[in-house]
Amino acid sequence: MTSELRVGLIGFGFVSKTFHVPLLQGTEGYRISAVSSRRAAEVKAALPDVDVVSDPKQLAAHRDLDLVVVASPNDTHAPLAELAMRSGHNVVVDKPFTITVDEARHLGDVASESRVLLSVFQNRRWDSDFLTIQDAIRRDTVGRPVLFESRIDRFRPEVRERWRELPGPGAGLLYDLGPHLIDQTLLLFGIPDTVQATLAKQRRGASTDDFFQLVLRYGEMVATLQAGSLVSGGSPRFAVHGERASVVKQKPDIQEDQLRAGIFPSSPDWGIDPDDAIVFEGAAGDSRHLKATPGDQRGYYVALREALHGNAPNPVPPEQGATVMAIIEAAQRSDVEERRVGVRLTKQERDAWPGRRRLGVRA
Repeated sequence: MTSELRVGLIGFGFVSKTFHVPLLQGTEGYRISAVSSRRAAEVKAALPDVDVVSDPKQLAAHRDLDLVVVASPNDTHAPLAELAMRSGHNVVVDKPFTITVDEARHLGDVASESRVLLSVFQNRRWDSDFLTIQDAIRRDTVGRPVLFESRIDRFRPEVRERWRELPGPGAGLLYDLGPHLIDQTLLLFGIPDTVQATLAKQRRGASTDDFFQLVLRYGEMVATLQAGSLVSGGSPRFAVHGERASVVKQKPDIQEDQLRAGIFPSSPDWGIDPDDAIVFEGAAGDSRHLKATPGDQRGYYVALREALHGNAPNPVPPEQGATVMAIIEAAQRSDVEERRVGVRLTKQERDAWPGRRRLGVRA
């Protein structure tokens, strides 16, 4: 590999333009060299010096690249990632990692066989709201956690004509927002004992799930993860309740809004969250402010760069990506069977996450 990592980007839709391009450009050590898109003029307007190819398979097999980022529709993630790895490239796959856990495990095997690095883009690990809650738990602010709530609720009543909302593999809100909420919960508490899920199509004309609620059990501790499309005014992004106190983070991280507004990651106010968390203590609920931890999603690409140069571990290895897909499959099974179900994991997948006792969760 060259000291400046040459990046090929498959797909130039919302995710690429909003997240991958500015985060890569804002992180030292990367150069976007090629893009796969049928909208060459649009790519050239944003990235005049890149090679543009219309066929994603051609980019996956491109010779002069150090890293391929797969940010295409969900059902293309696995085949394009495999082709890129078999062509000798390191690969980043946007969430959801794959459609099935079997695909995820197969990609991990291909990475090992090809001796390349395979990573999953979980940028929300570097969001201010999550970092604030993570810090509060690690500093024992709440004491032993007993209830954890994580929500991304929005008001989007119109069903749009786009692949994410049309019937097909990898469509629906569980595949869209579920990987973020699940991944963050696994980082905090490790592997749950069981999963219980409700999926629904709540909007008129919806043909894929636009609401989900997952209940993850950790012994007597309960983690509730939820996303909905008909919640005007939103809901608290996080709440964690424990034996000592409760911490509530009302508003979400602002980096996506900043990126949508054209604010570059090097801007002075990048990732600075003005919304403090609130700590409630005692029976009276006496409250105090807890300053929000700044977020910086470039942290993913910084960690990846160090991993590619052999200086650090893979920030999101395929075993972690496979675990998230296994929990999504467990949620789908739970919804159909209307019961709690276990999560079917390999030993390597279980070992890829921190233990529960480190955060004081009783089994």
